[in-house]
Amino acid sequence: MAQLPLADLAQRLLRKPAHALDPEERRVLDSIDSGTIVSRDAADEADARSSFGERLSDRVAAIGGSWTFIIAFTAVLIGWMLLNSDVLAHFGAAFDPFPYIFLNLMLSTVAAIQAPVIMMSQNRQAAKDRLAASLDYETNLRAELDILRLHEKLDGVVLDRLGALEAKIDALAKSVPTA
Repeated sequence: MAQLPLADLAQRLLRKPAHALDPEERRVLDSIDSGTIVSRDAADEADARSSFGERLSDRVAAIGGSWTFIIAFTAVLIGWMLLNSDVLAHFGAAFDPFPYIFLNLMLSTVAAIQAPVIMMSQNRQAAKDRLAASLDYETNLRAELDILRLHEKLDGVVLDRLGALEAKIDALAKSVPTA
């Protein structure tokens, strides 16, 4: 099939003028025109677009949302309480005795920092999901348009064959003498 300008492809395949195309539709038609593939990995694409802070928030959220973190943090808290209640209190050197005011301050600080970082990671995940949906749309649109183009080709081949068969039948009908 001969290469068609983008405007012709847009009108023929999508029934839209070229100026009304979405960016995804334009990329798909450009890929059809150039004969390249359109599918891309959403995770790779998102990683390529991410900043250092976004990658850091993902790491913090991954660590903060793991059983390893929960178990280790629980062990630290219990250790802190035992150290300040029994061990250091026995020597009169407890730096944060019961009701553990300094521990509460540290826990509040960790929660105040961890919550927005986790929210940043969730926002990034939502952006990844939107990107994946956009890439899926491009791939699906390309597949649909390729199927439409194949149907057009097959219809053309079938019509050509039917025309050839009709011509042969007409030729045979003319060559057979009538009784």
